[in-house]
Amino acid sequence: MSPPEFTLLFVTVAVGALLQVSIGFGLGLLAAPVIAIFDPSLTPVVVLLLATGVTAAVLVLEGGHLDLRGAGWALAGRLPGAVGGAALVAVLPARHLALLVAAVVLAGVAVSLRGFVPAPRRRSVLLAGLVSGLMGTATSIGGPPMAMVWQRLSGPRLRATMSAFFLAGSVMSLATLAATGAVHTYSLCHTVLLAPAAALGVLLARPLSSRLDMRRTRGIAMVLAVASATVLVIQQFV
Repeated sequence: MSPPEFTLLFVTVAVGALLQVSIGFGLGLLAAPVIAIFDPSLTPVVVLLLATGVTAAVLVLEGGHLDLRGAGWALAGRLPGAVGGAALVAVLPARHLALLVAAVVLAGVAVSLRGFVPAPRRRSVLLAGLVSGLMGTATSIGGPPMAMVWQRLSGPRLRATMSAFFLAGSVMSLATLAATGAVHTYSLCHTVLLAPAAALGVLLARPLSSRLDMRRTRGIAMVLAVASATVLVIQQFV
């Protein structure tokens, strides 16, 4: 990976971490397609490892607002989803995984733009957890289903509950991926190299969150995610 490519990855991870802390998700949506453009073998493991650290930091900051029951039902759905996602990673070639990453990004953006607001009942939270586990393990993008079902929660409660879910969920996903041999030294080395970017995003989120227009910031993130996913799709057919 060339220095300009790594610099772009570093900036993308930092911005994704900032969004993760500010609105509860965004690291996978933004970083996964960019990482897949440069090196598909790094997805989903690197993003999941970085997300584990970022969500742990958010939980330390916002843990007092956690909806423990809601997170528990979501995790009950996440476990079988994680097993299914690890199976996809084991059987799909890199090109198909890259296309799956792009498809999940585009679908997540489309659902967000439609403004669908399901009631956060037990069944819908379980289903969202299942879909999040499947897609989060296969592509590292599991935020949109949970953001959709929990969007009525207040800011601190949303961030704390999402972070608790993704912290435990990322550990589940990494465990299932490790069982299939998908976690390797190459991914771990790149995670270490990109960890300072994630830490920078977490540190910047606190002072910047109060100054950001969250709706506009979310819109810009969606545009960047769609652009990255589009480039990723084109790359697979060139």
